[in-house]
Amino acid sequence: MEYRTIPNTDISVSVICLGTMNWGQQNTEADAHAQLDYATSRGVNFIDTAEMYPIPPDPEKQGMTEHYLGSWLKKRGKRDDLVIASKVAASDLIRTRPHPESGRTIYDRANIRAAVEGSLERIGTEYLDLYQVHWPERKANFFGIRNYEFTDPDVSTPIGETLAALTELIQEGKVRAIGVSNETAWGVSEYLRLARERGFARIATIQNQYSLLNRTFEIGLSEIALKERVGLLAYSPLSMGVLSGKYLGGARPAGARFTVFERNRERYNNERVQPVIGRYVGIAQKHGLDPAYLAIAFAAHRPFTTSAIIGATSVEQLAVDVAAGEAPLPSEVLVDIAEAYQAFPDPAA
Repeated sequence: MEYRTIPNTDISVSVICLGTMNWGQQNTEADAHAQLDYATSRGVNFIDTAEMYPIPPDPEKQGMTEHYLGSWLKKRGKRDDLVIASKVAASDLIRTRPHPESGRTIYDRANIRAAVEGSLERIGTEYLDLYQVHWPERKANFFGIRNYEFTDPDVSTPIGETLAALTELIQEGKVRAIGVSNETAWGVSEYLRLARERGFARIATIQNQYSLLNRTFEIGLSEIALKERVGLLAYSPLSMGVLSGKYLGGARPAGARFTVFERNRERYNNERVQPVIGRYVGIAQKHGLDPAYLAIAFAAHRPFTTSAIIGATSVEQLAVDVAAGEAPLPSEVLVDIAEAYQAFPDPAA
């Protein structure tokens, strides 16, 4: 397993990060523990979770994913061997902490502190290695929204207030590093500007979607990531599993995400995407590679990527996913990918 240092920290992480959003929906606690056992045995030391997980959000199950991680840590006692990341969310769906009268949790000091304390308790740890803002509180073009509509005045919590609260957590030893997720180029620039001008902690990572079907991170954000040294934690490198090819031809495999849930199916697995998925599956087959391996290895070995976050419903799937972190793709494979991308750019963006 290859390891990389999260920029501007001394935190070394595996190039493959074990994502956990299935735990509690598609996976039981025993499944989660089996995944952790297997992944750590293969050298994965980086685990990503969130107070909102599992996904799709369910008020009755919220926080269960962190509980599963905590129960495994209690059995195995390997906390110091792991890098654990979690996230705070601004949403009217949050039920893991006291719900404000406004009906929506926000990124002010009180909410952030309540959120981190809840995560620490559920996981059973005194600190988080990385703490991330799950998505912008302000209205912006993330989660596939293409058109930005300016709102004036912006009633969201100022980023400076959010960053001040996150800086306190680092100073108190509750968090080692901070990052953002589903963020825009303007948002990343603002976090960096405020850190520079006001002496706040600097964001070290950005966790955004990146896959063969959605490379929009390369437009604007990749330049910021490389020049400012903010590492990409690429989530959904399989584009919600579709790049494995398992849904081609209208297939609905038993237990698969888009067999069980409708959520996001139109965005990730619509009719327009199907022929593009087929093209990438064909490239994998041409070179004797598993399609999932191809997709994850591509995302994991980009120059701006620190780690690629993989999720699985079985240990069998994990075996392929984890192996994708071991080496970059051969140049002849990358040539074929470049040709496919030229013909079909970002169909799932």
